[in-house]
Amino acid sequence: MLNFFKKLFYPIIAILDFITKYFKTIVFLTIVYYFVSTSNEANINEGSFESANLQKIELFGPILDSQKILAQINEAKKNNNIKGVLLDVNSPGGAVAPSVEIAYAIKELNALKPVVAYASGIMASGSYYSSIWAKEIIANPGSMVGSIGVIFQGTNLEELMDKIGVKTQTVKAGKFKESGTPTRAWADYEKEELEKVINDTYNMFITDVANARGLKVQDHTKFADAHIFTSSQAKRVGLVDEVNTLTFAQKRVIELSGVKNPTWKKQDKFDKFIDRIISEAVTNFSVIFNSNLKAY
Repeated sequence: MLNFFKKLFYPIIAILDFITKYFKTIVFLTIVYYFVSTSNEANINEGSFESANLQKIELFGPILDSQKILAQINEAKKNNNIKGVLLDVNSPGGAVAPSVEIAYAIKELNALKPVVAYASGIMASGSYYSSIWAKEIIANPGSMVGSIGVIFQGTNLEELMDKIGVKTQTVKAGKFKESGTPTRAWADYEKEELEKVINDTYNMFITDVANARGLKVQDHTKFADAHIFTSSQAKRVGLVDEVNTLTFAQKRVIELSGVKNPTWKKQDKFDKFIDRIISEAVTNFSVIFNSNLKAY
């Protein structure tokens, strides 16, 4: 019984352990950052919000929430000084809804100023969905692209619960209300109900990809069907435009935006550092413990 509850509450325990372990380090780095940034106030105009004409937006780690990146996209959209945007992607995908939100926000942004999406590591499933409406998609020669598909996973804990003597009690209204429950095997009608959701979401996915990339929906078994491609393979099936480096992607943003004196907006180093820590922590837990509809 004790081991069962340890497993059940492992995500919470692990997060608390992470915070405890690194709390002093974070506080120390915050203090160091404060003094360094204060001592460099004379240089704040270089690449500042006011002078920058290009912006880099990072989409790293599992996509569980879209609010932070949507805020950056809206900032780039409203800032008349920004003439072009580089979307740097290294993500295995994530939840469907935030991936779609990001995709259409990029579409709106690209209608106003050019967006180049760059696959710096992994551009798969939900993160590829997020990138499809960029003016160009460029992939690092060593990147992995594709995995266009949808999945819903659940755990069957019935045997474990029988062994430790745990039973569930349910009061429900609606035949399908327990679809996806982890307490027993799913009935055939429940699997069919979940399959309808999966198939409809997949059709939305491949239709948007086909429309954005000039492909044919009927060819989805070639460019989608959860195939995982190398960057060169992805170019052959039409998922990316070029296979090249980050420097090349940056040059394309400059060329497409037409700026004469390119200045990239500097990211706040401390915010970036904290985001990386949080992203790594989320990565450790999300795939295992989040059993929602995902575009992984």
